[in-house]
Amino acid sequence: MDNQDTTPQEEELQPNQTPQPAQEVPNEGDNLNFKNRIDLSELQQGVELIKNEIGKVIVGQKGMIDMLIASLLANGHALIEGVPGVAKTISAKLLAKALKIDFSRIQFTPDLMPSDILGTSVFNMKTSEFEFKKGPIFSNMVLIDEINRAPAKTQAALFEVMEERQITMDGTKYQMDLPFIVLATQNPVEQEGTYRLPEAQLDRFLFKIEIDYPNLEEEIEIISREQDLKGASKISKITSHLSKVNLRKFQDLVTQIQIEPNLMSYIANIIVSTRSNPFLYLGASPRASIAILQASKAFAAMNGRDFVTPEDIKRTAVPVLQHRVIVTPEREMEGVTTKQIVKQIIETVEIPR
Repeated sequence: MDNQDTTPQEEELQPNQTPQPAQEVPNEGDNLNFKNRIDLSELQQGVELIKNEIGKVIVGQKGMIDMLIASLLANGHALIEGVPGVAKTISAKLLAKALKIDFSRIQFTPDLMPSDILGTSVFNMKTSEFEFKKGPIFSNMVLIDEINRAPAKTQAALFEVMEERQITMDGTKYQMDLPFIVLATQNPVEQEGTYRLPEAQLDRFLFKIEIDYPNLEEEIEIISREQDLKGASKISKITSHLSKVNLRKFQDLVTQIQIEPNLMSYIANIIVSTRSNPFLYLGASPRASIAILQASKAFAAMNGRDFVTPEDIKRTAVPVLQHRVIVTPEREMEGVTTKQIVKQIIETVEIPR
């Protein structure tokens, strides 16, 4: 009799018609707990190692840390915005230290030139030829500190390298060593001495991560940790764990995460809604659709799933879209923000069942 307990409904729950031993239902009576088609255990372990290392120094800010790690896994760039002194720069440096990859830091200033970032051709007296001297952009992870302190001419130097992972100088293309990730910090545009980033620049960032002030308990913890350091370096507490090989392997795994067609339609509906919203002067581009797709896959992998859920999409929509859309001047004068409008759009778009 035991062999006849399986009902037709239960048989339909099998993941594939083709036998795949690694994908079998684990236990009778626990039909809905399928094993992943992709082994994400190493990725999850790596994510926890990074979180633990950053947590040695940074108090709170778990959302920011998750977003930074997700941008790494999705092979996307991240823009970190907050008032001075809320650990924007140190967070990026800690993330780089937790990884065994090349790292460089560029401080953007009003007098910075594109050649200071990309590099320049120098005449070699011995060979009587020009040689290209690579700039600090040639690294695996580049921290651009206070990106909105430099004028548009300097910011435009990043367009090609952020999108195509290459630069073109004197007709010659130079490829970046992969992985290549840009982490940029900026002060709110209301701060003195800042330039608003052009839309083409903002669109190249996967996420815009906003950092707020810590609460009272976190502030006390920050002071206590600083006291315990007794002058020691914060960076010295961090141990490097993941190599560029590990990171590229994890990025490849993220691209294999599955997403149902109805969820792809859900993403498209959110994007199209930004283009017809009367409160928005500029809607999101197709690049934003791809960004939500990639970011959703990254969060699914971080949570140990090989498939995307509507919650993954909703979680990524605001940080992906808030810097890509522009509020109409009338609504901006009323104090309406892009984040508020994006949240409203997400609430109105029907979630697929």
